[in-house]
Amino acid sequence: MSSAGVVGELRSRIDRGQLETWLTGSSGRLLAFVTNAERAMVVLLEGEGDPGEHAVDPGTAGWSDGFVLSNGQDDEYPDEDTVPVREAFRLVEHIVGTGSWPADARVVVDR
Repeated sequence: MSSAGVVGELRSRIDRGQLETWLTGSSGRLLAFVTNAERAMVVLLEGEGDPGEHAVDPGTAGWSDGFVLSNGQDDEYPDEDTVPVREAFRLVEHIVGTGSWPADARVVVDR
């Protein structure tokens, strides 16, 4: 999938109620996007079994639920461990296009 088309595809999936998306790069890296349509968890992993690193929104208070996984599990995350969906789209588009986080992205390494 190209960086130009990834945001449109994510929006289409959200509109169909598919809130979890996994993208796999040619090198085996994985990009996870899980949303409740307002906020999103964006995780970049080096491969299966890697705890990865995820985008954060430091200092944001509260929790959000409605992050429904493909297996039906409904997750809840602290808002500081997710980002607004518009920011998540920007991050995913950049990662798909370049293979790395944007320079201004706030990320926590979970390894």
